[in-house]
Amino acid sequence: MLYIRMLLIMAVNLYTSRVVLNALGVEDFGIYNVVGGVVAMFSVLSGSLSASITRFITYELGKGNEESLKKIFSSSVTIQIGLAFLIIILAEAVGVWFLNDKMNIPDSRIVAANWVFQLSVLTFVINLISVPYNASIIAHERMSAFAYISILEALGKLAIAFFITISPIDRLVFYAILMCLVALCIRFVYGIYCKRHFEECTYHFIFDTELLKQMFGFAGWNFIGASSAVLRDQGGNVVINLFCGPAVNAARGIAFQVGNAVNGFVSNFMTALNPQITKSYAAGERDYMMTLIHQGARLSFYILLLISLPVLVNTSYILAFWLKTVPDHTELFVQLVLVFAMGESISNPLITAMLATGNIRNYQLIVGGLQMMNLPVSYILLRTGSFPEAVIIVAIIISQCCLAARLFMLRGMIGLSVKGYLKKVYINVLTVTVLSAIVPFLIASRLEDTFVNFVLLCCLSVACTGLTVYYVGCNKTERRFVKKKIYAIRNKISKR
Repeated sequence: MLYIRMLLIMAVNLYTSRVVLNALGVEDFGIYNVVGGVVAMFSVLSGSLSASITRFITYELGKGNEESLKKIFSSSVTIQIGLAFLIIILAEAVGVWFLNDKMNIPDSRIVAANWVFQLSVLTFVINLISVPYNASIIAHERMSAFAYISILEALGKLAIAFFITISPIDRLVFYAILMCLVALCIRFVYGIYCKRHFEECTYHFIFDTELLKQMFGFAGWNFIGASSAVLRDQGGNVVINLFCGPAVNAARGIAFQVGNAVNGFVSNFMTALNPQITKSYAAGERDYMMTLIHQGARLSFYILLLISLPVLVNTSYILAFWLKTVPDHTELFVQLVLVFAMGESISNPLITAMLATGNIRNYQLIVGGLQMMNLPVSYILLRTGSFPEAVIIVAIIISQCCLAARLFMLRGMIGLSVKGYLKKVYINVLTVTVLSAIVPFLIASRLEDTFVNFVLLCCLSVACTGLTVYYVGCNKTERRFVKKKIYAIRNKISKR
């Protein structure tokens, strides 16, 4: 269900990006992207608490403590409501000043940009209050419900792509209004589903000092990691705006939409895997948890490689076919964002394992501290005249430094074997990547950008990746498992 959801959402996102870009124009699309990014920077406050909520709900489910689960859910909703008010105050006090006095926005669009900012804050707050409900669905592993609600959200965004072309008011403002309305509808759907299916999801005001102390203590240290990720992504976007203008923000925005669409396949996989890692830790099943970490990291990477390689080989043709107007820098941005996503994918199970322990202070100080270097390094490079894509290159390099730090930290926290991880995961995925990419890139360099060649290169890329993953990336046990599934599917089809 998660992959059916992802295919639909990816198709909708790619189509709506094209429609919205053409309806708004490059400049307004860039303005929406960067103004929304300023609002998203306030997730530095919400992200740490959201991770805390998800961890505590999943952990208590693993222990089977129903009463504690009810207290955690109600406390989580109380925390998110309080945080929503805090973010509104900060947004109005700091965000409005930064938008009007510091950002590179044409005078003729500053009024529309302010409307977008206010609506983006409201959308952000609505999504913030949905976090405990979303976390409950994932913790209970009701992936079909999560998929259905996400599909409903995607259909809402598809409707927006239609309505924006017949907007009765300023299109940029109308787009922000519609995005806010979709977020509000999805918030009500989450609330109704959770109240009907999960006993703990009935809110009562609870002020449990000890529980709040634990959750805020966890969130406080996780704040470092959350803030470093936001500063890397949205801070980099703002830095690009300061030195390069909204047109380059549009190119980066398109690249990240492609990256998010492709990365969604891994997000689906990790959405299903994360509760298992946390629950296995809570139940004391350490060997099973290690197996999940190794296999999860490799499979996450393989999924991304399978989807990303055809895009990397055909980036120029895909962008020209997809968009009527392709902003400068978009092609290299897309390729670098996909490389970054693949590099990050093998860290996701490690991050989940770290959060499961609850002992995250030293981890966040070291890994979060490394990630925070993204913003100052990017600022210095752009200020000295570097090309805008340097922001993503910096993120890729620091991402690998963070991976090394995670491995050495988790060796002490959960007994992770660094040597075993490097052999079973890192060297494995590097080998598979090189062997998969050689033939498609060699042939692509000799072909022109035509539809027939595009189809040929996509098929070739998928075939090379699939065969390499099967024969090089998988061990004997995994190959037997794949064969067994293939035979089972074939027998079902033959019986029909």
